[in-house]
Amino acid sequence: MTRVALIPARYAATRFPGKLMQLLEGKTVILRTYEAVKNTGLFNKVAVVCDSSIIYDEIEGNGGLAIMSRKEHDCGTDRIAEALSEMTDAEIIVNVQGDEPFTQRAPLEQLLNVFEQDKEKKVRVASMMQAITDKALIYDPNCVKVVTNSFSDAMLFSRSVIPYPRDNKAAVTYYKHIGIYAFRRSALEQFASLPPGMLETAEKQEGMRFLENGINIRMVATDYINVGIDTPGDLQKAQEILTKNTI
Repeated sequence: MTRVALIPARYAATRFPGKLMQLLEGKTVILRTYEAVKNTGLFNKVAVVCDSSIIYDEIEGNGGLAIMSRKEHDCGTDRIAEALSEMTDAEIIVNVQGDEPFTQRAPLEQLLNVFEQDKEKKVRVASMMQAITDKALIYDPNCVKVVTNSFSDAMLFSRSVIPYPRDNKAAVTYYKHIGIYAFRRSALEQFASLPPGMLETAEKQEGMRFLENGINIRMVATDYINVGIDTPGDLQKAQEILTKNTI
């Protein structure tokens, strides 16, 4: 299967505008993310899909591949779906967040293996989750939770506490959604043809568009700890990780 990694990159991030162009040890966040994904060696092509000539020039000027979006998009999945017109041979597409400069091979390989092992091609979308050990995250609306069925398919994503412990007696494991997705091409094309539904709009969670339209998402449990950069404080933490070489 031809495997492509697409990195959606929006310059004007709400909480931290221009964060992708912030420097980490002399390299921008988006360039470090691009290089980390490319260095996994898992993909036939890796490209940054962006809305800004600043980001485009940063990637192309450093020998990478960038694709400029032709219109505005509400979410990263819509942005990479548009770029499929320039990836005509792509069969499996992985969406990697542009603000994760420490992206590693192992979790991406886990996702790709879902499709390698799916000989009947029943799985069209896969994503990742991680057991929550910090109780504060369970109640944090910035942490998207996911619950799954017995087949490991997502039943619901929410920023609220799910499942809700009504009597505090049930033994519940909570899972954080790790926002890395992998798609068969047909699923990504279908996503782009569908309007955002009520739940996606309410939660600001694009995975809900699949579920609201009957498209299952196979969830893969991982120990991978993603280091996303959403705030200036996150940038400082990333700098400390680089300095201490703790990843």
